[in-house]
Amino acid sequence: MDSRIFLEHLYLVVTASCLSILIGLPLGVITYLYPKVKSFILKLVDLFQTIPALALLGIIMVFLGPGKLTVIIGIVLYSLLPIVRNTLLGFENIDSGIKEAGLGMGMTVWSRLYQVELPLAFPTILTGIKIAVVNAIGIAVFAAYVGGGGLGSILNRGIRVQDFSMIISGTLLLMAVAIVFEIVMNVLEKHMQKTKKTSVIWLMLCMSLIGSALIVPSMFKQGYSTDTLYMYDGDFSEPRVMHEIIKQLVEDKTDIKVEIRDQMSAVNNYKAMIAGQVPNDLLLSYDGTVLTTYLHLDPTDVPSGQTIYDFANQKIQEKNHVHLLDKLGFDNTYAIAVPQSLAEKYQLEKISDLKDVAKDLVFGAEHDFFSEEGSMKFYPFTEFYGLKFKDKVSVDGSLKYVAVENGNFDVTVVYATDGLNRKANLKVLEDDQKFFPDYNGAILIKDDVFERFSQTAPNLEEVLATLKGQISNDDMIEMTYQIDVEKQKVTDVAHNFLIKKGLIEE
Repeated sequence: MDSRIFLEHLYLVVTASCLSILIGLPLGVITYLYPKVKSFILKLVDLFQTIPALALLGIIMVFLGPGKLTVIIGIVLYSLLPIVRNTLLGFENIDSGIKEAGLGMGMTVWSRLYQVELPLAFPTILTGIKIAVVNAIGIAVFAAYVGGGGLGSILNRGIRVQDFSMIISGTLLLMAVAIVFEIVMNVLEKHMQKTKKTSVIWLMLCMSLIGSALIVPSMFKQGYSTDTLYMYDGDFSEPRVMHEIIKQLVEDKTDIKVEIRDQMSAVNNYKAMIAGQVPNDLLLSYDGTVLTTYLHLDPTDVPSGQTIYDFANQKIQEKNHVHLLDKLGFDNTYAIAVPQSLAEKYQLEKISDLKDVAKDLVFGAEHDFFSEEGSMKFYPFTEFYGLKFKDKVSVDGSLKYVAVENGNFDVTVVYATDGLNRKANLKVLEDDQKFFPDYNGAILIKDDVFERFSQTAPNLEEVLATLKGQISNDDMIEMTYQIDVEKQKVTDVAHNFLIKKGLIEE
């Protein structure tokens, strides 16, 4: 495992935890001292906690763009509730007699708070901080969806390809971080209980302040260069290897540098590109994805006589000033697959062959495939082919291949160029009645990129054009298989492909 990924995760947790303490502790004190604002503050932090973590990060990304700043703000908002509530609880649970005694001794509200109540409330406050830190460690996993880096990319990839060593190593690292934080805070708590002084609290606040002062400014130093072509890494092996192919090809044939930034989901990658909040020049996409996911249209919206590629390309350029380059050669469309043993048993070669045996088979797929939005879903598909399955099972996409290998269902929907189809020993059935539309792979690029590099790389458009039609379905299946199953490095797989095609010299 790349140590950089672990350090990124630690960076997110430490920074967010420092900021959470600096913000949450004063808010907790305010709710205790000023009952008039207590209800408002508690409802506000409760509200943040009710929003799903991934949704919260997506909302923040709309305003701030992808990256670590988005993740850290999301973690801080999620971590405020336990700190604020436990701070309030710690003060409210102090015996009223102790408070009255302080007043009787002539103490002001603030001196009593500092000298008497804060030390007594500290164990409860620390419990809230512990909960907040554990929250931070877990929520930081979602950073992988919004370009924030961290261990989430390792865990997501491990689950998808069922690499248990990858899953276990990522999980153990998360547990180790949590244990270290727990030990440190337990030491602070014991020292506080022994000395009965508030110095520990001030130490924690000072450490948080210093940590924030040192770390937070780095979040705003994006380090972008006008002479660099930027991409974000994908969350599947196909975009990952394509982006690496583009990087190596462009750097070999031009004088510009290409930088692939942290992993991000395809939808967030596209949103970041059109929002213009961060440099994001191009990404691997598909004409079908542009049509359905980005434009929210359907294949039935394509005018007669016009291809999905031409129609989607025209519409996306008019709407968001991005366009598709030439088709790369592979078609990663939806496909229906069955285990090889089942195909042999029932002599299945094409989807129509399922009609007579569907009543004995169970269909399983991701949750989204069973939704009623769009025409490329389970119900329109089964109606189109006249199929009536014995049952249907909805599973998480990352667990689909394990489920079909374990016999939890018999028929599933896959991506045609996924190397995991080979690993799971699946037979892809021919779409003989052409239900599923094309999903031709192509580079989606901002309209102004070639103009921006007209001085430093006037041949950039021609260089990218050399990829036209170069990557067949078999080529992509082989590359994703090498990455997901044989565990080869993405950089090596991309380099070997470029050499094999004669696009760069060895």
